[in-house]
Amino acid sequence: MSSPSPSLPDLPDSGGDRLRGRAWGVLLVLCGAVFLEGIDVAMLNVALPSIRSDLGMSTGALQWVMSAYVLGYGGFMLLGGKAADLFGRRRMFLFWLGVFVLFSGLGGLAVDGWMLVAARFVTGVAAAFMTPAGLSVITTGFTEGPQRNKALLVYSGTGAAGFSIGLVVGGLLTAVGWRWVFFAPVILSSLILAAAVVVLPAPERPEPRERRRVDLPGALSVTAAIVLLVLAVERAAHTTLGWTLGTFAAGLAFLGVFVLVERGAPEPLVRLGILRNASLVRADLAALLFSAGFFGFQFIAVLYLQELRGWSTLHTSLTLLAIGADAVLSPTLTPRLVARYGNARVIFGGLLLAVLSYALFLPVGADWTYAAMFPALLLLGLAFSLAYGPLTIVATEDVDEAEQGLAGGILYTSFQFGAALGLSAVTAVDVAATETEAGTGTGTGAGTSASPQALLDGYHAALLVPLVAAVLATVISAFGLRRDGRRSRLVGSGAAGHPDHAGHTGHEEAVHADLSR
Repeated sequence: MSSPSPSLPDLPDSGGDRLRGRAWGVLLVLCGAVFLEGIDVAMLNVALPSIRSDLGMSTGALQWVMSAYVLGYGGFMLLGGKAADLFGRRRMFLFWLGVFVLFSGLGGLAVDGWMLVAARFVTGVAAAFMTPAGLSVITTGFTEGPQRNKALLVYSGTGAAGFSIGLVVGGLLTAVGWRWVFFAPVILSSLILAAAVVVLPAPERPEPRERRRVDLPGALSVTAAIVLLVLAVERAAHTTLGWTLGTFAAGLAFLGVFVLVERGAPEPLVRLGILRNASLVRADLAALLFSAGFFGFQFIAVLYLQELRGWSTLHTSLTLLAIGADAVLSPTLTPRLVARYGNARVIFGGLLLAVLSYALFLPVGADWTYAAMFPALLLLGLAFSLAYGPLTIVATEDVDEAEQGLAGGILYTSFQFGAALGLSAVTAVDVAATETEAGTGTGTGAGTSASPQALLDGYHAALLVPLVAAVLATVISAFGLRRDGRRSRLVGSGAAGHPDHAGHTGHEEAVHADLSR
């Protein structure tokens, strides 16, 4: 078995299936942090045109305001997850939340484009350490089963609400001044930090110094690999094919080095045996594809509403707010469905709804009314509420407590890389299809100078990307239905054993034993 890690004690008020007292306080603080991360990204999306105008940034430079955050977030997520396991989840959460506060404020004070890009990169790194630490506080502090599931569903729903609400709040703040898009999170995160210092329980015992060893070669090689792969995806639509292939090759080479390092490391950054957990791998792959489709679809929907229809930023934000139904459904409907049908069936149903949503929006016309768009947008919100939280549960269950930070890091890396992949793919397809229809062949995109029909043809082609991604995610998740059904039969027949004091069944203990070898 792997050695225990510095962790928070079980929350004193979290016994049973209900959350009470301090347990709710801890959960609210962690939800506030993930809400902050979601609203920060969404508000910046809306403010980009104003930032470009004020700082005199080119379109290529402006793209780095978003890409820098993705590189920091995606590149350091695995290291952030492992750091939470090694050095303490509370310590990592508080420290990197403080870094998030500082560099968010510095972004608002930027007087040049490079300053803003640098601030966004460090903010992404802070989120990469803060987010898996917060998730692992939940997965180690709340008893496995209905209680932890409820906490995770509330947590994931709050993160989704941050993104949805951020679209509207970002439009309102940008109308006052784009710098408030950075200053507002500083105010919110400062309040969360103050509450976290008081509410988050300290570890019961300090971690012995000899256990705090970092696999530095593994950390450097995997971070280099992920940064290069994310960079290749992010820049695929903005650079040459040779540059993209070369960057991918370099990323894969570093990934190969990482695997070799981990196989021989006495205390690896990522114990490769964790990838024998079929449920974890399946959940992470489904999360990657679902994220690719979700963010790719939203990007094309924004272009359609603003480029083709000429709708304002605020009008666009209010239109997409229908997707925010997940903020209400995740903590209310989803826990009941999971309790009755299990995670695998709920995930499968959510992904099927995503397929239906993208298919309904696929034939979008140049004069569609909001009423015509609303069913697809609402279905996507429902799909997100059913898929996101249960995927988080499956990706972190049957994992030793000492590796909960790592499991969270792998999950969020999948989500982040999926988002980068989806955005890049829909952009590349949209540009190619628009130029083909417009007859430009410039390789830079016809943009708003193209005819309405050329723009619409580009959107139609790009909308196939999220549809295909959702179909693939659904196929992958279907393999979990058989395992979920088998586990239900074992529990029903009593063959899975009785829950022990940690909330694990005998079946789960066998899984843990197998994975630790």
